[in-house]
Amino acid sequence: MLPKRLAIIAPALAVGLAVAATTLPAAADDAPPSHHQSTEAADFPVAPYIDITRDTPKLTDVASATGQKTFTLAFILGSAAGCAPAWGGTIDLNDASVIDQVKALHDAGGDVVVSSGGAAGPYLENSCSSADDLYGAYTKVLDATGSNHLDVDVEASIPTAMVNTALKRLQDDRGTTISYTLRVQGQDYGIDPSSVSILQDAASQGLDVSVNPMVMDFGYTGDWGQAMIDAAQATLGQMKQIWPDYSDDQLAAHLGVTPMIGDNDSGMVTTQDNARSLLSWARSKHIGYIRFWSIGRDNGGCAAGGVRPDCSGIAQSDYEFTSIFQGFAG
Repeated sequence: MLPKRLAIIAPALAVGLAVAATTLPAAADDAPPSHHQSTEAADFPVAPYIDITRDTPKLTDVASATGQKTFTLAFILGSAAGCAPAWGGTIDLNDASVIDQVKALHDAGGDVVVSSGGAAGPYLENSCSSADDLYGAYTKVLDATGSNHLDVDVEASIPTAMVNTALKRLQDDRGTTISYTLRVQGQDYGIDPSSVSILQDAASQGLDVSVNPMVMDFGYTGDWGQAMIDAAQATLGQMKQIWPDYSDDQLAAHLGVTPMIGDNDSGMVTTQDNARSLLSWARSKHIGYIRFWSIGRDNGGCAAGGVRPDCSGIAQSDYEFTSIFQGFAG
């Protein structure tokens, strides 16, 4: 990955865009199932990442404390059994410690995006040997969680064509909403070249994906809040090259952003004011959604600084960033 994640932090996200043209989505009478008629924006305008392999916080506890009811579960990986999805690569897909939380969240009116990949392997995408096997693995994950929303977080090499073939079949068969979370190369560049190639292949296969740049841990000058905005804006420019027939509004609706709250691994600090600046830009552009890394860090338990999975490293109130970004849904 472009900035290397500390071992104690669950993987962050990846960003990649391509320089290929494709057509607009199908007309309404030929359209695929209704789940896929729009990006995550309709149901998931805000869906923070949660490291579901950790004991705390629980999904329902966060929902009760904040009213936040949509989350992105990190991360599904391959396992010792190979092409067999497991939480963090070690926790059984149907383990009650995870699935009971998801069911309780559904019962409370919530929902989840399931994220595959991240900063540490083994990737499910590299553990499966064919598009059919990977399609089957993704299907098991969605069935186990009752979700129809899949995020593929790419921070390592993947067999691009095979992955996109599996995702296209999943989308055609189930109407699954797909996002790619990809690495940012720089403030004025946007996502990195390998990410671009992933999206180029997705476009060539007719896969409808949203693009979720990790606006974290990249080189910048000036104000960090503005740098995150610049990187997201640059990503929109790359998307225009990949999907030249999309209108500006369509491109924006296919864009998400994911900052890392508080202390980032590479030394920059996402403050509350930075978050508000990013939120203001996102609202003005009418982008698809906001996520952030991560709910487990959204507290001031280590206000003296440091990059940890259980606190932001800065002075803040509990779930303050959640409250800020909930303004995107309002």
